Amino acid sequence: MRHIGLVLAGLWLVLTGLIELVGLRFQGLPEVMAVLAIVAGVLVIIRR
Repeated sequence: MRHIGLVLAGLWLVLTGLIELVGLRFQGLPEVMAVLAIVAGVLVIIRR
């Protein structure tokens, strides 16, 4: 997939919205979201 960084960034945005909208919570959620954001950001930067 050529634009995996943008796909991951989009996934992060959707999950962030759903977490707030439906109150999704589980142990480790902040860490999962942080790792997803970092990976997406790095991949977007590398592709530039």
